[in-house]
Amino acid sequence: MKVRKAVITVAGFGTRFLPVTRAVPKMLVPVLDTPVLQYSMQEAVAAGIEHIVIVLSPHQEAITTYFARFAELEAALENQGKSELIEQMIDISEMAEITYVHQHQQQGLGHAVSMTRSVIGDEPFAVFLPDDLIWNGGPTIGKMIDIYHETESAVIAVREVPDEMIPNLGVIEPKTRNGRTHEIVSLVEKPALEDAPSNLAIIGRYVLLPEIFDILASTRPGALGEIQLTDAISGLLENHRAFAYQFPGVHFDAGKPIGMLKASIYEALRRDDMADDIRAFMRDLIETKEPVA
Repeated sequence: MKVRKAVITVAGFGTRFLPVTRAVPKMLVPVLDTPVLQYSMQEAVAAGIEHIVIVLSPHQEAITTYFARFAELEAALENQGKSELIEQMIDISEMAEITYVHQHQQQGLGHAVSMTRSVIGDEPFAVFLPDDLIWNGGPTIGKMIDIYHETESAVIAVREVPDEMIPNLGVIEPKTRNGRTHEIVSLVEKPALEDAPSNLAIIGRYVLLPEIFDILASTRPGALGEIQLTDAISGLLENHRAFAYQFPGVHFDAGKPIGMLKASIYEALRRDDMADDIRAFMRDLIETKEPVA
């Protein structure tokens, strides 16, 4: 069955980005000039996703506003003769069908995904954590969907991480390795380094089977009162195979200010109209100047 739908979870207060997130949802904080959420939306659409379900908190109405048509802005741009910019604004609003689901209580990623069941229905679907930004020349989720079609199994994105990061991430135990695709034996959430089955950490891209919803419904909250998606995927492994995709390219964790800054610099260096200026500025700053205290 074709993967037509994707879930993107954005609920949360974004405390690492205070004070700006007092008024602006973290997922609208830009990487250079584009909200981090839009990168996930664009990746989904590039992979053939038609319907995107955004799970948000009640205080994040600005997200729904961002993706709505803005007639006054379009009229102003038309008066200025900026037809290309008008098209860009319309494309943001019309890139996919969007459904919003409100998560009134933050009870974990598994809970957020479970709330989308009535919209997803009995179909395989993708899940994005938009904090994870990936550049590799094509949509990572698209390759994962290809693996799903080949295996008819769930697929999880992973990458190798240094030892110091392992206790803070979910890690897979691989059974077999086939290039960048590894069959999964088990998943361990935030293991001690000595207990970690590998250095392949889970990054925020999933292709899941609809059976995950029944498992989520019976998954008990963990120590922090949250329903973990990794626990539900572990339950899925009891009756289904699952695979990990070790994606190529560059990855940034935009859930942290330093990761967002690095991603913005990287994106600027990819643009012909900015790259030379950014390189010159950074070289000058590093070599000849000290930041003002």
